[in-house]
Amino acid sequence: MTEDQKALRYHQIKTIAERQKKMKAVKARSKNVILNIPKPKKKKDEYAQFYNNDNVNHWTDASKYAKQYYGETLHETTKWDNEWD
Repeated sequence: MTEDQKALRYHQIKTIAERQKKMKAVKARSKNVILNIPKPKKKKDEYAQFYNNDNVNHWTDASKYAKQYYGETLHETTKWDNEWD
């Protein structure tokens, strides 16, 4: 290696070392910023008073529901069920 090559290589190594030092400092600062961000508080469920952990879509009387909404179709499809048993 010539003296010029050594000097150039030394300069490149020095520049890379300075850059790594700066990046380390930036990462440390950004880590502190990220860690200091307050976490959002969990909101109280506004609708809890209305449904009280019950399924509002649940039909409590299945046979009444079937008769009301399916009527004749229900009768035609279930009238033979007892003969299979």
